[in-house]
Amino acid sequence: MTTPNSSQSRVHSWAESFKVYRQPRVIGMLFLGFSAGLPLLLIFSTLNTWLRDVGVSRTEIGFFAWVGLAFSIKVLWAPLVDHINIPFLWRLGKRRSWMLLGQLGIIVGLMGMAFTDPTANLAQMAAFSVIVAFSSATQDIGLDAYRIEAMDTEYQGAMSANYVMGYRIAMLVAGAGSLYLADFYSWILSYQVMALLMGVGIITVFIIKEPDRQETPDEIESLVKSNRYLDQAQTMVLNPFVDFFKRNGWVGGFILAFIGAYKISDIIMGNMANPLYIDLGFSKSEIASISKVFGLIMTIFGGYVGGMLLMRIGLLPVLLLGATLVCLTNILFAILAQVGYSLDFLTLTITADNFANGVASSVFIAYLSSLVNKSYTATQYALFSSFMTLPGKFISGFSGVIIDHTDYTTFFLYAAGMGIPAILMVIGLMIYDARQKADESSEKPTEETVQ
Repeated sequence: MTTPNSSQSRVHSWAESFKVYRQPRVIGMLFLGFSAGLPLLLIFSTLNTWLRDVGVSRTEIGFFAWVGLAFSIKVLWAPLVDHINIPFLWRLGKRRSWMLLGQLGIIVGLMGMAFTDPTANLAQMAAFSVIVAFSSATQDIGLDAYRIEAMDTEYQGAMSANYVMGYRIAMLVAGAGSLYLADFYSWILSYQVMALLMGVGIITVFIIKEPDRQETPDEIESLVKSNRYLDQAQTMVLNPFVDFFKRNGWVGGFILAFIGAYKISDIIMGNMANPLYIDLGFSKSEIASISKVFGLIMTIFGGYVGGMLLMRIGLLPVLLLGATLVCLTNILFAILAQVGYSLDFLTLTITADNFANGVASSVFIAYLSSLVNKSYTATQYALFSSFMTLPGKFISGFSGVIIDHTDYTTFFLYAAGMGIPAILMVIGLMIYDARQKADESSEKPTEETVQ
């Protein structure tokens, strides 16, 4: 197995580590990250705030987490994104055309949500949320493939950091911005404005150029032309999975399990953070100012710290740091539930949590990118990101039920405990990596043997 650390050709100086953020394609990830990040909160925490604000029960709000399963099953249509050109958009290229199609779907879904009353038609709100989720997942497939193909592995930490920054700026807009608009005007206007802001993504798609990608085997084109559909399915769908396990052997199963475990604590916790704030008595403007604005600053800071640490000490040690920080900081939410209304303690909790998530997110994206074979970029990355979200999204659907039958403190302690397996699994990967390097060193012929 090729380990993530071994993919880095050399250790970079601090000066080189800073200069990487001046690369044009690294800068471009700011805008693509914004496009990817804008829809997320609008179907999760911001929507949860809207629903709780108008009196929807926590149990029903919890079930809305299952809308996010669209991100967890996107691997099912990722092969199409990898290999099929959209006929009327073919001049844009595979990556840009699929991103554009996803962006248009997001706009349709958000406008539908804007004109839906959740107290009168909760099912319709859920349906439009699903449209946004599936469209956003489609955009993500094309965007992730673009990011991985645009630059080499050693630059993926910087690409991820800028992606996270753009993503978090969008989350600030979709989080704080939407809450301010809802507080001073209405939820309808708020979601209309968010739909219009997806124009940033559309403009970016028309400005950027397709990456110089490593094409999939020539057999794909010949199979498509010959209409041998069964062979097409095997080549487009099965081969990426076979390739992954062929390169990694039995460790591939452990890696997929680790991917599913790494973000589970954060996903479970995040589903009920905003309902907690509402029930503790914080106003929408206070949530926006502290949780979104200040939280964004700490997330960006954590993302850049994670990117630089990756360049200096490698992926696995920073993965361990991120997993540990996320687990520990989730405990602060349990304490906040006991403290009650306190702007100071809310600020402390948001500071620690968002810094931890910034570090963990940037390095985890880089880790997933290092596992991809660029012959199957979109499909394999979609596989990884699906495993990353599927367990957490499914379990988080019951979060409202847990809180309604216990309390917030119990729930957040439970969410923190769900992060322990990820910590243990990173340690396992580090031990395996050390043994692999030791075996490789022992197999190299000594100078005396060569002579």
